[in-house]
Amino acid sequence: MCGICGIIGIKNKEAAEKTISLMNAAIAHRGPNDEGSFIDSGIALGHRRLSIIDLSKNGHQPMFSADGRFVLTYNGELYNFKELRLELQRAKVGDTGSTAYPFRTQSDTEVVIAAYQRWGTDCLKYFNGMYALAIWDKQKEELFIARDRLGIKPLYYWQGDGKIAFASEIRALLKSNLIPKKLDKKAVCYYATFGTVHAPATIIEGVNMLLPGHYMLIKKNELQNPVVQHKYWSLQGIPVQSPVKSYEQICKDIKDLFFASVERRLVADVPFGAFLSGGIDSSLVVAVMSQIMREKVRTFSVTFDESEFSEASYSAQIAKQYNTQHHEIKISPRECLLKLPEALSKMDHPSGDAINTYIVSEATKNAGITMALSGLGGDELFAGYPLFKRLYKLEKLKWVSGFPFVSLPFKVLSAVKPSQASNKLLEMAELPDWRLENTYPLTRKTLTKREIEKLLNQSQTPKKALNSDTQSPFRGLGPDMGILSKISVAELSNYLPDVLLRDTDQMSMAHALEVRVPFIDYTLVEYVIGLPDEVKYPHTPKKLLTDSMKGLLPENIINRKKMGFTFPWNSWMRNDLKAFCEERIERLSERETPNFLITRYGTW
Repeated sequence: MCGICGIIGIKNKEAAEKTISLMNAAIAHRGPNDEGSFIDSGIALGHRRLSIIDLSKNGHQPMFSADGRFVLTYNGELYNFKELRLELQRAKVGDTGSTAYPFRTQSDTEVVIAAYQRWGTDCLKYFNGMYALAIWDKQKEELFIARDRLGIKPLYYWQGDGKIAFASEIRALLKSNLIPKKLDKKAVCYYATFGTVHAPATIIEGVNMLLPGHYMLIKKNELQNPVVQHKYWSLQGIPVQSPVKSYEQICKDIKDLFFASVERRLVADVPFGAFLSGGIDSSLVVAVMSQIMREKVRTFSVTFDESEFSEASYSAQIAKQYNTQHHEIKISPRECLLKLPEALSKMDHPSGDAINTYIVSEATKNAGITMALSGLGGDELFAGYPLFKRLYKLEKLKWVSGFPFVSLPFKVLSAVKPSQASNKLLEMAELPDWRLENTYPLTRKTLTKREIEKLLNQSQTPKKALNSDTQSPFRGLGPDMGILSKISVAELSNYLPDVLLRDTDQMSMAHALEVRVPFIDYTLVEYVIGLPDEVKYPHTPKKLLTDSMKGLLPENIINRKKMGFTFPWNSWMRNDLKAFCEERIERLSERETPNFLITRYGTW
């Protein structure tokens, strides 16, 4: 796990060296173990290394292919690198004319460059892992940039003035001094509405994200042409299982896929552990790790004095059941307040929830851990959020939305008892219909349209949940795909990569901690998305998942009320942090609203 950066089109060698040095320094926290750069005619690549596999100097990057033609800077982990290595060591005869690759290291990095040398852009079809990478082809003078299927690792880029720059974090792009430091006005409104900015856009004007499951091929002599993102994998392209297997066989398949996913993520040459909240997902990760590993699993949990937010008893129960080496991280309002400025300074893209991950990552790293497994993705894949049931029912009742009387009670409720909930209900009633395309975005709104209008003094707010029609997660889904699978596709396309994974990456890598997420192994994702609704409807919490893992978790863990990884901000702000918050809110009230926030954008 590392940090990467680069520029194509920069002609002055001295300027290139200085710029790459600045960009590397901006992401030094991502890779404290080593630093490298490659400068050639019109190309500059940078790298900061966090050593996880093959800790020797042989893993230095940028890395050259054996024949010197290709240069790679790579951030990520390739979980099936050992299998691919064996394949690449075999000579191919016939039409391909491929020869065995002469490996010099034990790293997955060299497997990536060898795979590209043999298969070109098709190498991505063979990869199982999380990654953002760039490979320079000296012969063709062409740059290949790619991102993993689910968007676990970020990749930002900017194009202008005959140059294209890319990096693992926006801060590195800004340090290049090539990019105007200007907020994207539309993105500010999207952030206020959804608590994030949906890819490919970012909060900075002109800076975009490479979408998950996409790659770019950039030729040195075509830098004036707009960069094009090519899709190599998508959630929308997953086929529906036909014929449907028996429920018993489906459960067995899921168990096998999940065990294989966890086992793949246990390959590391550094100490590692797991985040343990005591919920279903993290508990299952720990349970499976304990069955695979010979040594004790090291587990980490956040606890609070506020019992309604603390999951300490549940995490302690799982830790005891599986005899883990357990660490409790107790957080107080005072400690959180002291950490807040530090966490905000490490935030590469705005987020309303990232400080949680920042604190647990810091404690985990301080305990000597360099890699940790997380239960992220379980809710999105196995219908774990309440919104799955709500949207499922609305989709079944979408014909009702056309009647004029439907909105009347919501209008009355909103007028009599205005609140975020009643405003959301009113917005739902005002939708043209209750199809998922309209109802899903509403469930993921942080603030309603009326609240945004008051906050930004605007009469118009974004009409679309995403930044363009082409990015709608429901576009291209077949009619035979189940409603729950369609909601999962939306969650895995938007909320997971644009909020949870982005927060996890920027806050864990701030402490040079790698986080792996076995629930979103693409083989498991493809299997579960392809299942019909009747198989995975959550009559009990994540029924299909818990049925597949029978015997691993006690009933009270399975059936307890869902909490989520949240801090007791409401209690803290009313008590311990009340004076602090009142003082800051008073200061904010005295500020003038920036002009661009009160401008109306008629095209939204």
